[in-house]
Amino acid sequence: MGSVVSEVVLSCYILSFLIGLPANILALYAFTVKIHHKPLPVDILLLNLIISDLLFLITLPLKMHEAVSGMKWTLPKFMCTITSFTFFSTIYTSSLLLMAVSVVRYIGAAFPITYQQLQKPVYATVISAVIWLISAGHCSITFIIQHHPSLSNTNSSVCYENFTEKQLEVLLPVRLEFFFVLCLVPLVISVFCYLRLILILNSRPRICKAQRNRAIGMALGTLAVFLICVLPYNLSHLVGYFEGKSPEWRYYTLLLSSFNTCIDPIIFYFSSSIFRFTSKNSIFRKRWFDAAQLKGQITSSNQD
Repeated sequence: MGSVVSEVVLSCYILSFLIGLPANILALYAFTVKIHHKPLPVDILLLNLIISDLLFLITLPLKMHEAVSGMKWTLPKFMCTITSFTFFSTIYTSSLLLMAVSVVRYIGAAFPITYQQLQKPVYATVISAVIWLISAGHCSITFIIQHHPSLSNTNSSVCYENFTEKQLEVLLPVRLEFFFVLCLVPLVISVFCYLRLILILNSRPRICKAQRNRAIGMALGTLAVFLICVLPYNLSHLVGYFEGKSPEWRYYTLLLSSFNTCIDPIIFYFSSSIFRFTSKNSIFRKRWFDAAQLKGQITSSNQD
């Protein structure tokens, strides 16, 4: 890749890092406090989504170093494998968690009695663990491709690119399965759940406008993640399978995936009351009120 491409790659990663890191750290703090106070299934799923985003962001400085080096991998090879595994697995973990959030929201609106029976935090914890295992199991292909004796390419100076014919024979069918199982299925389920959710809310006149707007916000935010960050990269799997090689534009779709960490905080906002500062139960509002109340008591005591 040329120097101009390296600059574009570096710019995208820096932008994602500078926006995504503070937004997700703020979200991590808020959800940690919320779960400690009253854990709800959606909050546990979103907390896992935040952790996934932060793991993704941790790998970005290494990807920035790669871009600065002219898209050559100058670090130890094992770091390339770990970076690739974390980079790709968190992308799919995010899509599966977003699907799980959409299903929980739909059940809450369509089957409220069933939803109440599923309020135990252990259910969301188990679902989250299964999602992590699914994405990690699928993305273990990065270790196989780069370290299996019959597949590894010791002469390559790039990280998880420029695959040999033997590597592509194994990798392309696996990528095709990624497209259907880890991208298309979560996308279809999420679209169905949010469309049904919006229709249900519109059919109930007692539901306030704010709730409808939050449902629409969640739907649009989730759809944006899939269409902008997940689908283009996975389409490269589909195209690559039929072409018998990795498409040249594949790396550009990875840049779109990095913006996932910038869009997810929008979903956090519409999915939980802790980010709506006008709410009486807002963590930040409550802490500000408690601090102000304490300050008033101290002032009053000093005056006495």
